[in-house]
Amino acid sequence: MIRTLRIAILIQCLLLFIPAVAMDSPNQDQEKELLELELPKPMFVGTPRNIRTPNLERITGKPRGPFYVPKGTVLLSLGKAVTSSDYEPVIGDLEFVTDGEKTGEDGYFVELGPSVQWVQIDLEKSYSLHAILVWHYHSQARVYRDAAVQISDDPDFIEGVKTIYNNDHDNSAGLGIGRDKEYIETNDGRLIDPKSVVGRYVRLYSRGNTSNEMNHYVEVEVYGTPVNLNDS
Repeated sequence: MIRTLRIAILIQCLLLFIPAVAMDSPNQDQEKELLELELPKPMFVGTPRNIRTPNLERITGKPRGPFYVPKGTVLLSLGKAVTSSDYEPVIGDLEFVTDGEKTGEDGYFVELGPSVQWVQIDLEKSYSLHAILVWHYHSQARVYRDAAVQISDDPDFIEGVKTIYNNDHDNSAGLGIGRDKEYIETNDGRLIDPKSVVGRYVRLYSRGNTSNEMNHYVEVEVYGTPVNLNDS
């Protein structure tokens, strides 16, 4: 009898706890919203040619799933100033990186010289960053070497540097060994989760690609929200 009574009390306690958890879930979901992305049209169709690289992610052929961000997240990078380690791009202009044009056709990308190069976007003030979408070059299947993304409030990237993406598996770019995988460029771009890192400047590195030794950018989109001072 006592054992039966204890079981009944335990069940009642569980029934009281479950509704409380269920009530919390909708509130948590309401704090997030789907990030709506406008993707350019694909420039090539079919299986990519054989690309030899030691750190390539497994190709599944599955589309990228939905990505959720805090409510109020907006595109911050459109029209923002861009600087680079290459002061005189071989092709195009640095402003192409944030001009909103994502097509992979000729005339819409900037080409930087060989070796390690970077482009840097000035968001004009610090934001909490929730998504970064990068298109290096998507009119041909290729892999960009040693791709890395860093955030800082220091324009010289000396202090307070936070690395949010790095696929340099052997530290050949000198930024440290990365744990991310290399990937084949497509019109989907590469979606990177900054995990709400706060910063004003976004710097993106690369060191050539599997087709040639040059570095390219079609577009970079940075999404975020104003910094909540109450959380600092």
